[in-house]
Amino acid sequence: MNLHSKHINTSILTKSLLVLTFLLSACGAKKNGSSESAAVQQQVDENAPLPVLGEKKIVDGLEVPHSIRPFSFTDQDGKPFTDKQVKGKIYVADFFFTTCPSICPKMTGNMKLAYEAFRNDSNVYFVSHTIDPEFDTPEVLKQYARDKAYDEPRWRFLTGDRDSIYAICEEDYMAHAAPSDKEPGGYIHSGFLVLVDGNGQLRGAYDGTVQGKAEDLIRDIHKLKKEASQ
Repeated sequence: MNLHSKHINTSILTKSLLVLTFLLSACGAKKNGSSESAAVQQQVDENAPLPVLGEKKIVDGLEVPHSIRPFSFTDQDGKPFTDKQVKGKIYVADFFFTTCPSICPKMTGNMKLAYEAFRNDSNVYFVSHTIDPEFDTPEVLKQYARDKAYDEPRWRFLTGDRDSIYAICEEDYMAHAAPSDKEPGGYIHSGFLVLVDGNGQLRGAYDGTVQGKAEDLIRDIHKLKKEASQ
């Protein structure tokens, strides 16, 4: 499969269980290459529990796992959306922008497939952050949700302070986004859909530009649901 031009940013997400290679897919010119070459490395045992990703930190002398920080953004309805609204919920996060000329429609398409699988499940959310908050106002996000995805309570399209969006992208979700005047659309960003559990911990990442990855994501959401029920 031909993909849009790629830049690789490798993040060590666990010391022993798993290494994620985050693909930075530019919204620009295509080049030939294997779509699987930068895919997330999966555990061999499909029945094994999902790993908790990210380097542990020392807080007050105690070792704690990596987790998503408290956040507050604005959704497509112009209302605040905070970490409290997904506390205890499984959710999937990605980073995109509405005028993206290449990979974002593919990512949204895979998110939509996963959303459809859990459309009636109140414990599973989907959260799409714009990386172009100056253009992507709540009104613009609202129209995008109506045209491309689902404008529903459990799929929120978020905008807000640019620095806060980029900080949580890089430092918490371990993804990447940056303006680039060399790329059509003006941005380069990761194409991954990131799976987060009810404790705010990263449990997986799936290349949203690749057909079939939604099925992997759906499978792993079911794993987390089973884990949470035990």
